[in-house]
Amino acid sequence: MKKLENKVAIITGAAQGIGAACARRFVEEGASVILTDINEDKGLKLAADLGEKALFVYHDVSNRSDWERVLKAAEKQFGPVNILVNNAGIVIQKPFDEATDEDFHKTYMVNQFGVYLGMKICLDSMRKGKRGSIINVSSTSGFRGKAGLIAYNASKFAVRGMTKSAALEFAPYNIRVNSVHPGFIHTPMTDDFISETYKQKAINDTPLKRGGEAVEVANMIVFLASEDASFSTGSEFITDGGRLA
Repeated sequence: MKKLENKVAIITGAAQGIGAACARRFVEEGASVILTDINEDKGLKLAADLGEKALFVYHDVSNRSDWERVLKAAEKQFGPVNILVNNAGIVIQKPFDEATDEDFHKTYMVNQFGVYLGMKICLDSMRKGKRGSIINVSSTSGFRGKAGLIAYNASKFAVRGMTKSAALEFAPYNIRVNSVHPGFIHTPMTDDFISETYKQKAINDTPLKRGGEAVEVANMIVFLASEDASFSTGSEFITDGGRLA
C-alpha cells in the first residue's frame, strides 16, 4: 500500500523547489494534493502534469482570506485535510546595516506568520478527520546564526519554536507537528537569491561536500506525513549533509 493513500494534503510554495518535489512524491504515494503558490504559471503546469489528484490554487500565505479560500477549495475537491506542509518561504540576504524594516517585515509575514496562519486555518479540518500531520519547513538557520540573514534567521528560529508549541496543543487531537531543517539545497530560491560566495562556503562546510537535492528533503517530508512517523511530534528533522554535526 502507498504511504499516503487516501490522504489530502496542502503544500505551500509548491510551484518549484522543495514544494514541487513534495507534490510529486505525495501524488506518487497516493495523496490528493492542493498545490499553492504565488507563481501561477508554474503551479498550474505542475498540477496539470500530476493529473486528477492535484489541484493548484493561487495563494499568498501571509493573507488570511487566501488561506480560507485554499482550505475551502481543498475540502470541496478532496475532503478534509490530513496533511499540511508549510513550505513557502523567502530569503533576503543583506548585511545588517543595509537591511530595511520592510525586508524584515516581508520575511516575517511569509516565513513565520504564514506558518501560523496555515496551522490556524487547517486545524479544524484535521480535527474532522481525527488525525493529521503538519510539517513546517524551517532551516539549519533555525539552529545557528548566519551573517547577512538576520530576518531569515529570526523567522526560521521562530518556526522551530512555534512547531513545538503547536505539537503540545494539537496532540490531544492526534495531530502531529514537526519541523524539517534543510541545509544547502539546490532550488530556484538558492540559485537566484543567494550569493555564489555563500553557496560555495555552504558546500565546503557540508561534510558530504555537495548541496542537497529537493527530492531528498521531500522524502523526509513524506516520512513525517505518513504513519511511519506516527510517534514523532514536536521534533526537528535535519536534512543537511552533516552540516550541523
